[in-house]
Amino acid sequence: MPETKTTALVLAAGKGTRMRSPKAKVLQTLLNEPMLFYVYEALTPIVRDSILTVVGHDADTVAAAFPAMADRFVTQAEQLGTGHALQVAWEAVEESGATHCLVINGDTPLVTVEALDRLVAAQGCCDLAFMTITPRDTAAFGRVVRDAERRIRAIVEAKDYDFSLHGPVTGEVNAGIYLLKIATIRPLLEKLQNTNKSGEYYITDLVELAVDQGLSVDGVQAGNDISLMGINSPRELTVAETTLRARIVDELIDSGVIIHNPGTVIIGPRAEVEPGAEIFGHCEIYGASKVAAGARLGSYNHITDATFAPGCEVREFNHIEGAVVGEGVTVGPYSRLRPGAKLEKGARIGNFVEMKKATLGEGAKASHLTYLGDTMVGAGANIGAGTITCNYDGKNKFLTKIGAGAFIGSNTALVAPVSVGENALIGAGSTITKDVPDNQAGIARGKQVNLKRSLKKNK
Repeated sequence: MPETKTTALVLAAGKGTRMRSPKAKVLQTLLNEPMLFYVYEALTPIVRDSILTVVGHDADTVAAAFPAMADRFVTQAEQLGTGHALQVAWEAVEESGATHCLVINGDTPLVTVEALDRLVAAQGCCDLAFMTITPRDTAAFGRVVRDAERRIRAIVEAKDYDFSLHGPVTGEVNAGIYLLKIATIRPLLEKLQNTNKSGEYYITDLVELAVDQGLSVDGVQAGNDISLMGINSPRELTVAETTLRARIVDELIDSGVIIHNPGTVIIGPRAEVEPGAEIFGHCEIYGASKVAAGARLGSYNHITDATFAPGCEVREFNHIEGAVVGEGVTVGPYSRLRPGAKLEKGARIGNFVEMKKATLGEGAKASHLTYLGDTMVGAGANIGAGTITCNYDGKNKFLTKIGAGAFIGSNTALVAPVSVGENALIGAGSTITKDVPDNQAGIARGKQVNLKRSLKKNK
């Protein structure tokens, strides 16, 4: 059997009018990731780096969202239908050097590698193969027409279906995923016409053209597998996101992650959670977050692109983004860790503490009501309540350094750039504008004056 090679073509040019949104449909998100992300993830194990994408509406934004894929984008300046998109991209398809082209819509985020593998398996025996499903509601999907011997005859769009010509509806519809043998499909592309109620060129018309030419055509049946269905409306997006959320959570539970009240836990597809981690309900974890075995994440936490080491405890009601939480660290409740925040082994932050581009050294603590921005805090230091690092002068940001073992009294303002030495003491209520050396005390506040109070009796 001759060697086969598959390239993929993702159709992502449409506006998605029914989404009622100005941005490209493929950029609508599920679990904080664009739906096109999921299509790429399913294709990559099969075709690796041979993925072409047809873009059109809001093409620049789509390219910005996927810069690593943009050099293989093909622009469809006018969106005249799926068949037209295929015509526009066909030169790039042939230049790929592949024998077959896997065509898929960019609005199918639930599609799995396993489903695509079933279709790709047909590449040795068919000129054209496509996936079919039998959903409970055939809605506006293209109807699959078979003859008396159950052989594929055509795919007819719902609005063009004529019972007198095509027979009774079987319930089998087109999933919109095709495998095309490149050498035999090109002549058919020139035969596509837009003489239909939508005035568009359809890929689906290739099926009848292929049958008429005596080519081998097959419909790979997938039952009622909703993972192959595209998304066309906000309601369908919501249903798909709910399905995807449950799929991810169930897989993590089966792998050994302890998840309490799992119906309220949301975990994105790029997050990595090790077996032995413990997560409590009403917790959201997005982006490239990593949760190690032995980490404990409490309820009502919103987490994005953060890393959690073994033995750390994130209590309830925290907002954490782009932070590194070290081994044995305690966070919260009611804290905010912004990008660049790093808590080293055994550090502690408590309620209403905010950190941004700041490091809290091993065993250091900031228990409450504190802002640490552009700050380096040494091991074992204590940051009193009400402390803020004044890191911004209106134009530039500056660094504050607090040495190991230092004690910062309550209600202190540290005006950067400034350094507080090791084992130094800052008196409560101070505004520190100059460096404080090691083992010294810094106090910067007005002398207290007590004045006699004049009391007037009410008349």
